[in-house]
Amino acid sequence: MKLYYSPGACSMGIHVILEEIGKPYELSLVSTKDGAQHKPEYKAVNPKSKVPALDLDEGGRALTEWPAIALYLGSSNPEAGLLPREPAAQARALEAIDYVTGTIHPNAFTRQFRPANFSVRDEDHPQVIAQAQENADKFFELLDRNWTGDTWILPEGYSVADAALFFVEYWQAKRVGKPLPPKLDRHLKAMLERPAVKRALEQEGLAA
Repeated sequence: MKLYYSPGACSMGIHVILEEIGKPYELSLVSTKDGAQHKPEYKAVNPKSKVPALDLDEGGRALTEWPAIALYLGSSNPEAGLLPREPAAQARALEAIDYVTGTIHPNAFTRQFRPANFSVRDEDHPQVIAQAQENADKFFELLDRNWTGDTWILPEGYSVADAALFFVEYWQAKRVGKPLPPKLDRHLKAMLERPAVKRALEQEGLAA
């Protein structure tokens, strides 16, 4: 397999999952800060011009979209125990992933990091960023208030959903520099202690 990633992007969560699984894979750098996702070479891999993408080494097109990649890796590597087998718990894992990738990521962080995507007027950008920061606080407080697991999101234990939550927690704490609510802060600290997370961060040149 080959993971197309950009350091510190949401692909970091998939990188963590691959490290948790422990099977051989390659990394292929797509520097989104330099616009590499829009170049013909990468658009031939993923016409959506975003990371992550995962080449399954099956001769077909690369698998795209964070939830789909996580589901594939979790279900095709059951020995790693990263996806619950009971349908209701599996649905809860996907529910958490969808909230992170479909709500928190775009509305709390894409707005902060790329305000020009949401307004062509430079004078509007501070308002776009401020709204995104308010969204982040609201979304994280909701997760903290409705936390059902112990250290990990699900009562059943560690899963691919934790890798999803990790990348937005990392952005809030490390990139934006704002504190997380108590349960999410504890979750982030537990994630940073996992060997797989440490390896992924080191490979991407990121601080723990």
